[in-house]
Amino acid sequence: MNSDIEAEYQKRIDAMTPAERVARSAAMFQWTREQLARQIVAELGPMDASILKWHVALRLYGDEPIVREMIERELAGILTTEAS
Repeated sequence: MNSDIEAEYQKRIDAMTPAERVARSAAMFQWTREQLARQIVAELGPMDASILKWHVALRLYGDEPIVREMIERELAGILTTEAS
């Protein structure tokens, strides 16, 4: 059963033009960001969109130490500015 579904999926992907594949990939990435944003708001509560954006980035790219440091620096800067 699964192999039939996977074969059909692959057939449809193979039939796409490169532009369609890129558009599909971009749509899936946007969906992922939206899902992460919903999870973060559910966990931490409502927040400003600029802060939420960085929390989403942290979930997506936080496994890379250098990137994590950059994102955390941005978040700290925004939070410091808001506190002023």
